[in-house]
Amino acid sequence: MNTKIKFGTDGWRAIIAKDFTVENVERVAYATAKWLNAKKENEGRVVIGHDCRFGGSLFAESVAKVMASMGIKVYLAEDFVSTPMISLGTVNLKTDLGIIITASHNPPEYNGFKLKGSYGGPLIPSMVEEIELLIPDESPIDSDGISMEKLMYENKIEHIDLETMYCNHIEKNFDLKAIKNSGLSFAYDAMYGAGQNVMRRLFPDVTFLHCDYNPSFMGQAPEPIDRNLKEFSELIKLSENIDCGLVTDGDADRIGLYNNKGYFIDSHHIILLLIKYLYENKGMRGKVIIAFSVTPRVELLCKHYGLEIRTVKIGFKYICEIMINEDVLLGGEESGGIAIKGHIPERDGIWIGLVIWEYMAKSGKNLEQLINEVYEITGAFAFERSDLHISEELKQQMISNCKQGNYKHFGNFEVVRMEDLDGWKYFFDNGDWLMIRASGTEPVLRTYAESSTKSGAMAILRAAAETFKG
Repeated sequence: MNTKIKFGTDGWRAIIAKDFTVENVERVAYATAKWLNAKKENEGRVVIGHDCRFGGSLFAESVAKVMASMGIKVYLAEDFVSTPMISLGTVNLKTDLGIIITASHNPPEYNGFKLKGSYGGPLIPSMVEEIELLIPDESPIDSDGISMEKLMYENKIEHIDLETMYCNHIEKNFDLKAIKNSGLSFAYDAMYGAGQNVMRRLFPDVTFLHCDYNPSFMGQAPEPIDRNLKEFSELIKLSENIDCGLVTDGDADRIGLYNNKGYFIDSHHIILLLIKYLYENKGMRGKVIIAFSVTPRVELLCKHYGLEIRTVKIGFKYICEIMINEDVLLGGEESGGIAIKGHIPERDGIWIGLVIWEYMAKSGKNLEQLINEVYEITGAFAFERSDLHISEELKQQMISNCKQGNYKHFGNFEVVRMEDLDGWKYFFDNGDWLMIRASGTEPVLRTYAESSTKSGAMAILRAAAETFKG
């Protein structure tokens, strides 16, 4: 009996050669093709690609063979690509689905299978569930017996250059000349991920780090958070002339950012900068959609501009579902996944990074100055996060306590109100807050805190850890 395959917050992910095998990938491909054939009266169309992870080409070709043999026209990426490239390709090629073999920011031993809708963003949850129900215990199609050459000769599989398509899209939508002639110096860390080739093509003169093909990611999970990026931070500090550093994760849909002092700029600040630039400089309007873990300071900025704001559960699929149906200016998550109007309803680390670079170039200001302008509206703040590795038993006890409303204070921090849309967010009387959210797969309790200073946020996290550990 094969492993039951379950899609999570953003696709199906598993350890390579353990559960992520050619056979299991073909089971998912078969279910996807069966679902698409049931939806389409005529021939279905799909674009398929893979990122830099081990076995990506093999898995992508296996998916292509299965789907093409089931009567679906396949556009297969020529080389490794980012998730946003697949999503853009889905829109531009007018396909019904996009599929990318990636485990995003997960450790190198993982790979995964992500589904994209025809609109160029995560396939909506109800459709993913329908596909999940069709996954057979064994795939009736064995890709080993299918000739790739024959399928390509018959035009059932066609190679497509998604990298050039994406670069052309960037060139049409950004003032690259303004960025390059600004006198500003930039750096980019690909974390050995799928953004490396695009950035070399677009900005050959910036400082590059970890822009080599290395499926092991040197043993580091390619997640663009400060603790994973010490080498990049030091590079900026030592250079003394880099104005901004951009980082993207394994499939280049998440962003990390550093200022000219080598300090990490979190996604909360990036979201605020983007809203200010899009509203004031670009004259753009629309709703703002944020995940539950994003700073409430976004509400203050939206109120200042008269923009409607909505908070949703964590997971970009919830943001995307609104973006494809309503007029949305920006959708963003705490974890670095941000999408804006005028592109696709998809997280895109490179796209968002270039918006920030363009903002700096056209304003003539550095990140610190731009953030201080935001603070004039929202007030200064700092955000910190800590993952508490505890026993599963203790984790469940903490969850039970949260559900029962047992926490009235954390150390000296008195709770004045609580929200529980997706986890538990405890607000204190000075506007500071603590959020608790349990991992669904590990004995980990994630804690998030915001205060007017970094030391204040850290104090909240310490008080929470002491409360949980008794």
